[in-house]
Amino acid sequence: MVHSLRVLLVLLLIQLQSSFESTNGSSVDDGGWGMESSMGDEGECNIEIRDVNFITYTEFIKEYAYTKPVILRGLADNSNFRFLCSKSNLLKEYGQKTVRLSTANTHSYNKVDVLFEEFVKFLLTPQSEDVLGSDTLYFFGDNNFTEWHSLFEEYKAPPYGLPHMSPAYSFGIAGPGTGVPFHWHGAGYSEVIYGRKRWFLYPPDLAPEFQPNHTTLSWVSLSYPNLELHQMPVECTIRPGEVMFTSLLLFGAVFSRSLVACNTKPGHQRLYFNFPGLK
Repeated sequence: MVHSLRVLLVLLLIQLQSSFESTNGSSVDDGGWGMESSMGDEGECNIEIRDVNFITYTEFIKEYAYTKPVILRGLADNSNFRFLCSKSNLLKEYGQKTVRLSTANTHSYNKVDVLFEEFVKFLLTPQSEDVLGSDTLYFFGDNNFTEWHSLFEEYKAPPYGLPHMSPAYSFGIAGPGTGVPFHWHGAGYSEVIYGRKRWFLYPPDLAPEFQPNHTTLSWVSLSYPNLELHQMPVECTIRPGEVMFTSLLLFGAVFSRSLVACNTKPGHQRLYFNFPGLK
């Protein structure tokens, strides 16, 4: 029996000030999604990072697939996909298409349909600490794969799948400080195209205390600084060129720094993209 496993590819688009710099000091292309953010703290990274050129499929299955998360570098070249995900290109091709937004709380109860152009212009804003996740709308998942097919087919997914599972993709867009509170997370990949995305993960037997209708920003600002050492999550911030793999049955939350993202999971094929907006 083939089980579904979502593929989460996350495109993050965040700027620390007016732009963020690459390691050689040159300005990094933000695809036109530029949004200023004062959130400079990325936290620590205590998740193992591996170069895909130095890890075999057998090692991946044995060491990570069912046990722990890992960040992979050196995967497929998605530069063309990244170009197509620029703000001007997406507005040109899909501005008048209807997209379905979800509330940014743990279970994403409510759905609202709007034009993609309206979402980008009016709802793709930094998260406010005064607004609940249940009152925040973001574009992530619920994709129309017929209308967006020409874009999705350009994405090159990570090479490692899981036995007896077919891939699934999801696409979304998110802004600075947005994020989904803690929720159960199956195995999958999250790839950053623009920006950054900070992950907080817990094993299923160590679920953190949180309010399902509050935002991740609220948890990061109020709860995270007061955690005891034994309460700390496994965490890391991923950037373009890095892919996060989360193993089966992890309890996780994500915190976006203005992003365009695509998520892939070695299950049925769904594609997620996060852009600067609400997530």
